[in-house]
Amino acid sequence: MPSRKKTTMFASAFCTCVSSFVLICVVLATQQWVSSQVRFSRTNTSVTISLDYGLFRGTCEQFVEAGLQVSKKTFEVADSLSSTKTKSTNIAIIVILVLSLLTSLLSSGFTCTNAVSNPYQTFLGPIGIYTWNSICGILILIAMILFPVNIEAHSLSEELAYECSTSLQSHIESKHIYGYSYWIMLLILFLNIASLIIIYFYDHARYSKKKEQERPIENAPKDVILF
Repeated sequence: MPSRKKTTMFASAFCTCVSSFVLICVVLATQQWVSSQVRFSRTNTSVTISLDYGLFRGTCEQFVEAGLQVSKKTFEVADSLSSTKTKSTNIAIIVILVLSLLTSLLSSGFTCTNAVSNPYQTFLGPIGIYTWNSICGILILIAMILFPVNIEAHSLSEELAYECSTSLQSHIESKHIYGYSYWIMLLILFLNIASLIIIYFYDHARYSKKKEQERPIENAPKDVILF
């Protein structure tokens, strides 16, 4: 059975890993990734398309300069994308988040195993937890980078806006505000770092204790050691 200190520290790491897993599920399930205001010109007037969307679906509203508002429309992101760049990047983000979900689940399993037992295999211990938490954190960071790139560089909001309305002419300007679904990923990143720090402190304390136990033998007289 593991010591009380080990159980406490790995149980804390387990809580952070489970929280990370739950938050990744929230990120995938919600559509509050970004709110965009995209303005286009139309004959003798201008049109503003208001978009709220995530990785799978979203809503859009159309506002004409005169004050006329068209009813809100729901759309599927994948069906509204025609550009290869925007579609492939969006799919890549989904795949990355699913992989991070799996690595977070593995981290939860490893920390739970170490909290209740002392596994013989080295990889099932702190090394495995370091590995899966690091991979999860890197994947989340990549997703956080790719999504703004898809909006700013690949003009994702503008492409979706064209699918929400007809007779739009030249694009005038766009404004983007990232929602809580996007910023939750920053919290997930912090939770992964917290798990790594907890396991590092346990590993460092165990190493220091092992060295202290070896020191009396190293400092003992040679005749005592021979005896």
